[in-house]
Amino acid sequence: MLVDRTIQKIYFLAICGTAMAPLAVMLHQKGYKVWGVDDDVYPPMSNFLQENHIPVHIGYNPAHLDDSPDLVVVGNAISRGNPEIEEILNRRISIISLPDAIREFLIRDHRSIVVTGTHGKTTTTALLAWIFQVAERKPNFLAGGLLANFGKGFQLAGGTDVILEGDEYDSAYFDKVAKFLRYQPEIGVINHVEYDHADIYNSFAEVETAFKRFVNLIPGNGLLVACSDFPTVRAVIARPFCPVQTFGLTDATADWRAEEIRFAEDQTFFRVLLHGKPQCEVSMVLPGEYNVRNALAAIAVSRHVQIDWDAIRRAFASFRGVKRRMELKGQIGDIRIYDDFGHHPTAIRETLQGFKKHHPATRVWALFEPRTATTRRNVFQKELADALGLANRVLIAPVHRPDKAPVEQTLSCDRLVNDLLALQVFAQCCESPDAMVDLLCKECRPGDAIITFSNGPFGGIHQKLLDRLPGTATGRTDRSIAQV
Repeated sequence: MLVDRTIQKIYFLAICGTAMAPLAVMLHQKGYKVWGVDDDVYPPMSNFLQENHIPVHIGYNPAHLDDSPDLVVVGNAISRGNPEIEEILNRRISIISLPDAIREFLIRDHRSIVVTGTHGKTTTTALLAWIFQVAERKPNFLAGGLLANFGKGFQLAGGTDVILEGDEYDSAYFDKVAKFLRYQPEIGVINHVEYDHADIYNSFAEVETAFKRFVNLIPGNGLLVACSDFPTVRAVIARPFCPVQTFGLTDATADWRAEEIRFAEDQTFFRVLLHGKPQCEVSMVLPGEYNVRNALAAIAVSRHVQIDWDAIRRAFASFRGVKRRMELKGQIGDIRIYDDFGHHPTAIRETLQGFKKHHPATRVWALFEPRTATTRRNVFQKELADALGLANRVLIAPVHRPDKAPVEQTLSCDRLVNDLLALQVFAQCCESPDAMVDLLCKECRPGDAIITFSNGPFGGIHQKLLDRLPGTATGRTDRSIAQV
């Protein structure tokens, strides 16, 4: 689809999505009139849209279309029966999926660098964007999160490259293919391949097929960068038609590797190897071995496009992370409160392992909300217990929208608690986030860390904890969300 150059007004259905909102602002900056609608409006995306003067309607109503948009970007949360999509179709207004809009408005005439994988996409995209920025490459980028160094999840800087987070979730109700298959990758990254998105993929084989198709999009003069630590990734990249560079920590044959990995309280240090030869010493604030892998992927791409080691080293030293990826939301006395987007058991496990390596003496509370299409199902019933069991205390919120999963497939919170107790980890189901706050106000002690795992607002639990947790003998040091 080539976008009609007479288009002036663009409307977004489900505008508060983590990629929809940044794209809306980017098109606004390009000079289009942009507005949208959603029924689940909460920070940080709601604040982000407001700060960028994008009007947002709450709740779907055909009257919102009275301004007659020229084009509607339809988020993948929208399905037939939605009152606005029905009105749009009846009026014959042109529609486009999010990834098609990204291709037509952002990718065209640029080199497309697409970061994919079940885990690590946002952080690796953020690392690449910041390396390119420090190297003065004027990167254009779009990520599924807010990048702390930029204060936003996108940038239009005028450079020759566009760096994109490539999601394997489907594109739209009328375009049931992985988003990353629309992004015309010249350089592709695959961090990990696991089963996820149980509402879209019926089996791991279907996920694997999507990634194989992604590999087949990369041209012969492009590059694929892939983590060879994982058998699933090795299977996906087994028959490429483009050059491949591998990275990893456990695969001794990987092209890019790290050695002498050391963890301090707030720093990770390691040496980068290429074909077994030392290249550079790196320090960064990101915790855990999983972030060392993300770093190796970003380094491999950066060196391929001839960014020098000095710029790479300076970028890592000044990188500040991504919101909702082990983001410190505040501190009360000696109790720290973190927010993490993790929902897949692998992501939860890696996050907790990474934190423990940096803070081995800290007692960790893990607060988990089963909210995604996959975690509200029992597909990872046992795996979630094994992952959450790395914490010292675990609190489980009710399954969000259990009506969205078949009854026989719904995650059992009671069984999850029992499995954790069998691992000798204290665990409890809580009827609400407020009940979690009540319990924590009684049971938290100085030096504890609270880590929340959810892809949603979690009932505003972070600010509630900051407001209600008692201070310690060393004094109360409130730090609101806006201050950290």
